[in-house]
Amino acid sequence: MEHDVVLSARDICMTFPGVRALWNAQFTLREGEIHALMGENGAGKSTLIKVLTGVYHKDSGVIRLSGKEVNIKSPEEAQNLGISTVYQEITLCPNLSVAENMYIGRGDYKFVNWKEIESKADAILKNLHIPARARQQLGKCSLAVQQMVAIARAVDMECKVLILDEPTSSLDDQEVERLFGLMRDLKARGVGIVFVTHFLEQVYEVCDRITVLRNGEFVGEYTVAECPEVELVAKMLGKELDDLSEIKKEEVHITAGETPVYEAEDLSSEAVTHPFDYEIYKGEVNGFVGLLGSGRSEIIRSIFGADRVTGGDVKVDGRKAKITKPLDAMKLGIGYLPEDRKRDGIIGDLSVRDNIILALQVIKGFFKPITRAQAEQFADEYVKQLQIKTASTDTPIKSLSGGNQQKVILGRWLLTHPQYLLLDESTRGIDVGTKVEIQKLILKLAEEGVSVTFISSEIEEMLRTCSRLIVMRDGRIVGELKGNEMTQNNVMRTIAGGDA
Repeated sequence: MEHDVVLSARDICMTFPGVRALWNAQFTLREGEIHALMGENGAGKSTLIKVLTGVYHKDSGVIRLSGKEVNIKSPEEAQNLGISTVYQEITLCPNLSVAENMYIGRGDYKFVNWKEIESKADAILKNLHIPARARQQLGKCSLAVQQMVAIARAVDMECKVLILDEPTSSLDDQEVERLFGLMRDLKARGVGIVFVTHFLEQVYEVCDRITVLRNGEFVGEYTVAECPEVELVAKMLGKELDDLSEIKKEEVHITAGETPVYEAEDLSSEAVTHPFDYEIYKGEVNGFVGLLGSGRSEIIRSIFGADRVTGGDVKVDGRKAKITKPLDAMKLGIGYLPEDRKRDGIIGDLSVRDNIILALQVIKGFFKPITRAQAEQFADEYVKQLQIKTASTDTPIKSLSGGNQQKVILGRWLLTHPQYLLLDESTRGIDVGTKVEIQKLILKLAEEGVSVTFISSEIEEMLRTCSRLIVMRDGRIVGELKGNEMTQNNVMRTIAGGDA
């Protein structure tokens, strides 16, 4: 029935130089429903959202809000019309307080009663069980809390339409459930929610309908009941396939006396307050698992020297090494793909080519510049090898979709021919097809002798890819699982404090 449609988009077309981002795309959101917008990386999901919210201006097509045709020219106009959005990458101001971030741009600063605003913000934070205070500087909050503040800001705008672009990517299971409870409450009050996620299980847990885009085009709209998970993946990829079943990790057989590629003893940093021992062998894929805040990323950063090391000894290939900064690690053949690609991984205004050659140029030193011809050759090689979707290697990397940005960072490190790769959430916020590609690439690198430490929020992905899991809780290593011990139940039990 069209009478309950709150937002509709018909025949939306949008092009960028050399790239057709949307072509006759369709979307229909009804009052009081949670509607998943699904598709591979580069399928056009983020572009459609930005068209619906006035960030981009469509080339053609019609958008209607509650049956009335609208031409949304800016995010502010979308907000005034009752469309609130929380994007995948957090767009708040880390130097401002939580309250300022929640209410910035929503009134005249000359007449703001900050005491009243902070009181209101604290009430909302408490109601949503968000562990933050109104006066707290946002930048001192964790990534997960920053994401939840962004959601609280959107929810407080009394919106008709709430667009959530990967809102759960930085949240642990309890926080996800809290968000889902909030989404269901908003749904019951008649709010239409657009939910973009790459966690398929979340779609089936909380959504009513699914719209699939592929290569910028509308594939179809389905109820959750009529579109099983296998069919959804097939529709997103455009072919029947079960690539995940083809991913088979090889057990690494370590001989007695074999020298680790990397070994740490009593290592600690400014972020790692509990010293830890750790080693990885040639061709091994291991991983750190634990709840959000368990210390997984902090350990990775200490290995790479991204945080100031405060104690411990390190050996690389059996020889004592000193890693106090990332360049030390890079020169020893260690590469690092960070958790927050926007902040720590890419240089948005630089081209795809310049982002790919960046690490190699740093290792060589800026007095030995890579020639333009070499840079073009390197960039073309990894764009082709990793199937990076870009109009050209001159394209600014910020114009690429999240998964393609991730591939560029991978290409950057592969160009240095590393012996040890640290991948922190390398598959977060990207589509199923690209996840499969990256998982296969990890295992191919391991077969070629590269050691890989892999972190993912999806335990099933870790079990599928790693041959050894190191379990963390409260900043400490609390267990290790390998072989037949590596089951989801054992991981959960070890995290919770029981025996595997």
